[in-house]
Amino acid sequence: MQWEIVIGLETHAQLSTLSKIFSGAAIAYGAAPNSQACAVDLALPGVLPVFNRAAAEKAVKFGLAIGAKINRKSIFARKNYFYPDLPKGYQISQYELPIVAGGSLTIQVGEREKTVRITRAHLEEDAGKSLHEDFHGMTGIDLNRAGTPLLEIVTEPDLRSSAEAVAYAKALHSLVRWIGICDGNMQEGSFRCDANVSVRPMGTEKLGTRCEIKNLNSFKFMEKAIEYEVRRQIEIIEDGGSILQETRLYDTDRDETRSMRSKEEANDYRYFPDPDLLPLVLDEAFLEQARATLSELPQAMRERFMRDHGLPAYDAGTLTSSRELAAYFEEAVSALGGEAKMAANWIMGDLSAQLNKDGLDIAASPISAAQLAGLLKRIQDGTISGKIAKEVFVAMWAGEGDADAIIEAKGLKQVSDSGAIEKIVDDIIAANPAQVAEYRSGKEKVFGFFVGQAMKASKGKANPAQLNEILKKKLG
Repeated sequence: MQWEIVIGLETHAQLSTLSKIFSGAAIAYGAAPNSQACAVDLALPGVLPVFNRAAAEKAVKFGLAIGAKINRKSIFARKNYFYPDLPKGYQISQYELPIVAGGSLTIQVGEREKTVRITRAHLEEDAGKSLHEDFHGMTGIDLNRAGTPLLEIVTEPDLRSSAEAVAYAKALHSLVRWIGICDGNMQEGSFRCDANVSVRPMGTEKLGTRCEIKNLNSFKFMEKAIEYEVRRQIEIIEDGGSILQETRLYDTDRDETRSMRSKEEANDYRYFPDPDLLPLVLDEAFLEQARATLSELPQAMRERFMRDHGLPAYDAGTLTSSRELAAYFEEAVSALGGEAKMAANWIMGDLSAQLNKDGLDIAASPISAAQLAGLLKRIQDGTISGKIAKEVFVAMWAGEGDADAIIEAKGLKQVSDSGAIEKIVDDIIAANPAQVAEYRSGKEKVFGFFVGQAMKASKGKANPAQLNEILKKKLG
């Protein structure tokens, strides 16, 4: 039987406010346990929550960025459940009336585009953290995260593979960082995803029983967890079993998902409007203020790169994966005076490879956009070849100076003197009569031998185009 995979993602993006969503306590990462938990976060008797306006501003920016409906009136609700790191015994969230409804996000999956529908995005507070590893036979509770503002972003079940799920998660990660509402730090828990995974026979409409994989905080683990879960579900069904609706955890050491608990339904949480919080009401001036802070969005910039620079969809998508990378590319193209494809190739190739190798972000690149453009200009004007440019790039990365200084210091200027190249070619032809005879008898592959010998003789400095032209002329 052919199976169709159905995936929906729920993503918790920590909003980059200075304080918590219902209290004035700080949310700085790495503070000593329980040092950033005030009376409101601890749910001491008599305290009341006060809503943080900045959380609404960031939620509205996200809604505008995905073309969603912004509900002028939204309601905070109590989501009731007991867990040791939830001091109140309930979480303040939004249920029936979220701040953001609908919208969509376009993703790039290989060479094709896909639009993923967003169901809703709602504001809520985070819980604390249980520390199981630090205490022998006991669990410690750190309430620093309790009350941290989150925007939970829920998709429709539109994703059909682990690759699509990862592409969506990366696009969403890029967007929330781009518009400045979340720092996206997955290691610190600022951006984490839950994947609802099910399978159904190909061609059927009814959804299969889903399992939710909780707290996926890396794109690699998301892909591996979904692929394992899909295999697990298919094997169970094909063996005559049935899938239990449950919450599962991905074990990175064993590369498998494990059962945590049965999956709750909405009525299990006994949602009801929070009596301590008035409805959140937004006026047109508030929306306009948020709209005014939005710069060009990734999708619009991607389309502009394709239209104005003639870049393929893949290149445009890669270069707009972060705001900093897009700015670097535009600065390089401007300094280069055009040749966008050349700049794109070097940024996505040598530069990205070196950044990944050294674990650096584009903002920390030792080679600035203007310096990279300076190197590319020397390829354009024939001062150096593309091969020599890679050597210069390495020296620039090591801090030896800009392209011109390195080329001069190392004597790397390309030999473009036709007379000098002709002499090299004449010497090689004279020294290799057997290979000349082979080439002239029709064995054109021997041509590469002459190119290699000439480049070796010129220490890689011969102008490749001139060399090829002279060789062809001399060999006849």
